[in-house]
Amino acid sequence: MSNSTIRILGIDPGLRNTGWGIIEQTGNRLTYVASGVVKPPIKDELPERLLALYNGIKDLIAEHRPDEAAVEETFVNAGPRSALLLGQARGVCLMTPASCGLRVGEYSANKVKKSVVGAGHADKDQVQMMIKILLPTANFKSADAADALAIAITHAHHRGTLNQRASA
Repeated sequence: MSNSTIRILGIDPGLRNTGWGIIEQTGNRLTYVASGVVKPPIKDELPERLLALYNGIKDLIAEHRPDEAAVEETFVNAGPRSALLLGQARGVCLMTPASCGLRVGEYSANKVKKSVVGAGHADKDQVQMMIKILLPTANFKSADAADALAIAITHAHHRGTLNQRASA
């Protein structure tokens, strides 16, 4: 792997809370940059909430200038309406970085957990503990931001495979 630095935006989609985390990868070294949550107004209608999510992610990209992005493939064990709403938020989370010219990777929750913790069925506390070990300066204030950092770490570990598939 080259020693050039790649900045990665990880996104944990949600219609109420979309976690985001940004890391830099230089060779095998990972560095924490920033993290937080985009919170579309819950009282707004769906189109306005999706627009707020789009604008929030677009503003993050403009501010932090990531090179690539990664989004979690959401698994929903809820009703069809919840799944449909979450799917629309996820669509915005995939489309926004792509519209800004970023390559976007997608990773299942199990792949994220396995990449960060070593076990595909790790719980949130285990994931957060490993993030603190892998990114000692990480300052995340929510589980959503921690999940987004885990997604960015997963992308850092697997982006070579994504790049190989893209050039094939």
